[in-house]
Amino acid sequence: MATHPASSTAQPATGGHGDSSKASLFGLVVGAIGVVFGDIGTSPLYTLKEAFSPHFGLTANHDTVLGILSMVFWALMVTVTAKYVTIIMRADNDGEGGIMALMALAQRTLSKGSRAAYYVGILGIFGASLFFGDGVITPAISVLSAIEGLEVVAPNLHQWIVPLTVLVLVALFATQRYGTAKVGKVFGPIMLVWFTALAAIGVLNLFHAPEVLKAFNPWWAVRFFMEHHFHGIFILGAVVLAVTGGEALYADMGHFGARPIRLAWYYFVLPALMLNYLGQGALVLQDASAIRNPFYVGVPDWARWPMIMLATAATVIASQAVITGAFSVARQAMQLGYIPRMRIKHTSSDTIGQIYVPGINWTLMVLVVALVLAFRTSTALATAYGISVSLTMLIDTLLLALVAYALWPRWRRFVLPLCLVFAAVECAFVIANGAKIPDGGWFPLALGIILFTMLRTWRRGRELLSAEVRKEGIQLDTFLPGLMLAPPVRVPGTAVFLTASPDMVPHALLHNLKHNKVLHQRNVLLTVETLNVPYVPRDKRLKIESIGGEDFYRVIVRYGFMETPDVPLALMQSCDQCDLVFNPMDTTYFVSRESIVPTRHRGMPIWRDKLFAFMHRNAAPASNFFRIPGNRLVELGAQVEI
Repeated sequence: MATHPASSTAQPATGGHGDSSKASLFGLVVGAIGVVFGDIGTSPLYTLKEAFSPHFGLTANHDTVLGILSMVFWALMVTVTAKYVTIIMRADNDGEGGIMALMALAQRTLSKGSRAAYYVGILGIFGASLFFGDGVITPAISVLSAIEGLEVVAPNLHQWIVPLTVLVLVALFATQRYGTAKVGKVFGPIMLVWFTALAAIGVLNLFHAPEVLKAFNPWWAVRFFMEHHFHGIFILGAVVLAVTGGEALYADMGHFGARPIRLAWYYFVLPALMLNYLGQGALVLQDASAIRNPFYVGVPDWARWPMIMLATAATVIASQAVITGAFSVARQAMQLGYIPRMRIKHTSSDTIGQIYVPGINWTLMVLVVALVLAFRTSTALATAYGISVSLTMLIDTLLLALVAYALWPRWRRFVLPLCLVFAAVECAFVIANGAKIPDGGWFPLALGIILFTMLRTWRRGRELLSAEVRKEGIQLDTFLPGLMLAPPVRVPGTAVFLTASPDMVPHALLHNLKHNKVLHQRNVLLTVETLNVPYVPRDKRLKIESIGGEDFYRVIVRYGFMETPDVPLALMQSCDQCDLVFNPMDTTYFVSRESIVPTRHRGMPIWRDKLFAFMHRNAAPASNFFRIPGNRLVELGAQVEI
């Protein structure tokens, strides 16, 4: 209850690892290849296959193959290379990326509480909700498409594809509790082998029809649309599969820095991907029947079993990156006050970013396994894939335009016109994927809308709850003088009262006086603030001031949205700033736990009031979230109508 977002005046910084030595830079590049490019790196497994599925009714002839390859190449160049890798990575929030960080950065360019800031928040939260939809589909379609290689090498094993996929996914989610520190060390080398294999197979197949190199000419994409007229736009629903994972490049920037990601993309990942796509296209031009699974058909017979195992490992790594990203976004949303507190487990003592959120993990597992059992093939799943990715990319472009206009006066005359180009391409992606809504595209959209509703309900409910508490509360500046006129019995020790309003008397303090009729020797009114920056420097962590004499203190503890609060540790650091010393064995924490009573004709419809009350009841206790020891905690209840 003591957390609420606050604005920050900190300015965005660039880079993070630009000054690294060559050896360190190489390590970061390899690490980025292992973590950042997993999603986009497994797209060749299903992109071209999906483009020629019966859903689109295309024939694998010369012009059509070159047209689709041209669209894939220019989609990668415009959306991933130009937008994400070259431009949007400059819009970092103190080195951190991702849609939540971009939203926070954009909001810092606007007046706090303004309508524009409100709409930017709506955009950002809707994009984050869609990200979770993407996080559900990516593991399902990636692992399923890898194991579908069994159909090529051993068709009689077809009935084992779905059970094996479910087994791999369940094992993946079950091992999340142990963290990715040890497994992460082999991610980079495996993905290096994967992209090298993609390039090698692509070059091998290019010899079948070298003329596919003509696809670099955008005229073939234009010609495709001229021949197919307006209906040609719907093929973009398959082309977008080649750029899924582009947002992950930006989201993982804080872990590796912009430069290693750019180097890996420009000089290794992009060439490997395009060589493989071109090789698949050359194979289809030589033998149209290869379109049933051009990725595996293009692999030599002796290498198909090893490639199935390598592809499965690559898709597991891609899924791991998405799951880890979901944990990170969930923590950011928690810190910014958009979802209820959940239990967070740190899986590494060295890397703060490695966390495990059980609630998110098991929810994702149930949804992913349900998707595999419902759709059963990667082709069927591809109909559900794309709409959430396209909308998230479009939201990123809108937020980028706002940041460029406000923060980049020298470059906005170049960036803003490019944003129009990006938006036009992404609107086309949205329209194309919109056609797939009846066939499965409704799922990620519905999931995104449900999550968005829950996030907005939680945020609005917290605002209403805070308003009710303030309305029924007592101002500190009037309470303390009256209390000192007839002081209660004093007991030794320090009492820390958590409160969301630094200028109001905490309910826990009032209840303690009412029921226990005592006052501690020292009393601290503590508020936890989350700033719109990823991390808060230690010297700005605490603000301490004495109020109402020497016995009362107001303490504000500040955290960034990438940090996990640890209140006792922060208070121990207060010894460096003033004479206020916290002895852990002599400190008692008091928390007021409200019981929500939904009522009609208040701030939200009754169904949203009930939803908020349900979420509030099931939120992790503040003591757990703020790492307050249970044996030093006193919780006092209160009913609040909203």
